[in-house]
Amino acid sequence: MNAKALILALLLPTPILAQGFAGLGADADGFAIPQPDPAFTFPRDHGPHPDYRIEWWYLTANLNGPDGTPYGLQWTLFRTALAPGEAPGWSSPQIWFAHAAVTTPDAHFATERFARGGIGQAGVDPAPFRAWIDDWSLEGPDFDSLSVTATGPEFAYTMDLDAQGPLVFHGDGGFSVKSALGQASYYYSQPFYAVEGTLQLPDKAITVSGKAWLDREWSSQPLAETQSGWDWFSLSFDGGAKLMGFRLRQSDGTFFTSATWIDATGTTETYPNGAFTAEPRETAPVAGRDVPVTWQVQLPQHGVDVTVRALNPNAWMDLSIPYWEGPVTVSGSHDGAGYLEMTGYD
Repeated sequence: MNAKALILALLLPTPILAQGFAGLGADADGFAIPQPDPAFTFPRDHGPHPDYRIEWWYLTANLNGPDGTPYGLQWTLFRTALAPGEAPGWSSPQIWFAHAAVTTPDAHFATERFARGGIGQAGVDPAPFRAWIDDWSLEGPDFDSLSVTATGPEFAYTMDLDAQGPLVFHGDGGFSVKSALGQASYYYSQPFYAVEGTLQLPDKAITVSGKAWLDREWSSQPLAETQSGWDWFSLSFDGGAKLMGFRLRQSDGTFFTSATWIDATGTTETYPNGAFTAEPRETAPVAGRDVPVTWQVQLPQHGVDVTVRALNPNAWMDLSIPYWEGPVTVSGSHDGAGYLEMTGYD
């Protein structure tokens, strides 16, 4: 067991690690379970939900430098619970960890942080909004106006985010079903951020601007035990519309899919299992495994038939929980850019 795996084994119980990707298919005994017809309350729901086992604040951004060079940025804070509820100090059952990454056409940099809950090292305050772990933070007076910062051994960034549209809710009003057996999460996004700031790479600092997408999701068992991973797409089209779609890979070779079409004003349409398709078209050797890096993505109800290509095929997150995450280009029936996350490619 390498050092990172040892850290993860100390943080998460063995039964959780053993079931589904990152243990997300483990039984949720004792934890709260998402229910249909959620009634969100803001700003409270921008904060943590300690009675649920897993939660994240997940930011990705497609950026361009002054010369037009594309870049990608990721900042994610995760909360996972050893038991439901909160307690002061070291007795808190809440574990926090975070990932940050920068992708260029030729390089990919990623790093992570870990923290215990209850001691002030990490957490989330809903109003004014502040999510932090050590010196990394995502914060601002409210959810519409935020600044994000992170540092790693080979990169750093500071960005300002300004929401240009409303929050959007996936699934049935934010109740996002993940399997035919009914596993689900609460899931909403702010996909309309305009972003600008400074990106520090090993050889230079670059002023960048672009678009960012922030996902909020929490659950206690978001996957079925038979689901080994997912392929998740967040695509922003040049005309202003957006598409979130995912397929969950199942042990019998089939897929469970879901999609949200978001028009330029933020009005959404949800599409159930089978309406959205994503098919790998090219793979590449990445970190000792073959990973799909070119996809055909279709949502016929909106005339979407696009080719999605990785900006950098080597955007492998070689962290305690390894996965692929990086910016993509979009061409075909719609042009644009976005982000792709792929998990469970062992």
